[in-house]
Amino acid sequence: MTIPMTASELPLTLWRRGKVREVYVVDAERLLIVASDRVSAFDVVMAEAVPRKGAVLTQLSAFWFEELAGVTPSHFITADTDTILAAVPAVAAYRNEIDARAMLVWRTAPVAFECVVRGYIAGSAWLEYRQHGTLAGELLPRDLSESSVLDPPMFSPATKAETGHDENVTFDSMSAALGPALAIALRDTSLALYAAGRDHAARAGLIIADTKFEFGLDRTGQPMLIDEVLTPDSSRFWPADTYQPGRNQPSFDKQPLRDWLAAERSAGRWNGDAPPPPLPDHVVAATSDRYTEAYRRLTGHALQEIP
Repeated sequence: MTIPMTASELPLTLWRRGKVREVYVVDAERLLIVASDRVSAFDVVMAEAVPRKGAVLTQLSAFWFEELAGVTPSHFITADTDTILAAVPAVAAYRNEIDARAMLVWRTAPVAFECVVRGYIAGSAWLEYRQHGTLAGELLPRDLSESSVLDPPMFSPATKAETGHDENVTFDSMSAALGPALAIALRDTSLALYAAGRDHAARAGLIIADTKFEFGLDRTGQPMLIDEVLTPDSSRFWPADTYQPGRNQPSFDKQPLRDWLAAERSAGRWNGDAPPPPLPDHVVAATSDRYTEAYRRLTGHALQEIP
């Protein structure tokens, strides 16, 4: 199995190090984003990394940026390694650190909201609905069950959190913070992106239950799609042939990791805080398999092998 990369160290100015990615400054106009194989669950970063995860996040995002270019502009320039090495000479000797996992992008001013679209009610949305009958404070029909279709899909923004949980907020709250024109534009674009992604995934036998998009503003103030797009880290992918409302669904993401950690917590072997317990090899392997299978189904071809 490919040796996972827990962190990159490139001879560029490090702008930020997130839970998964390092973002480097190339120049005044461009950034280089490198996706490691780090994995987090329940807001805790695991000590172990998941092989190929960073490559899946980068290459799948690159696929979607190109697939969805007709819906909205994005910050994407290229994820081709040779092109990046030629464009950024400072990293010419670091092919092994960036191969298949780096993306060259335009710099933007990030919008401080996650633009979540939910086509089905699951996860934190299902929890809120069970408790209050609402989603982000808005009343929903009374007869929904877990994993029910939301028709039409709902735009459910959230605040971004560097640590801890993101917080679901109402569209009115987002509109008050950003101004109505920008909030409406982001909402409508997010719904259009979800619809296009949902239709593509359906042809691949997958359901996109929900996803989050992020946007930044270019120098003229126009929004651009940024970060990652429709990946197993940002979305819930369900196999369409086993979908059944009224229960939790199997998914192509870090579900094996979450399930194992939840069992450890229920058994009293983990309190939910860092440091997490060491992950068994079979959990790491199962998680890697879920990510690469999602990539194969959505793109139609296997993930490029990396060093």
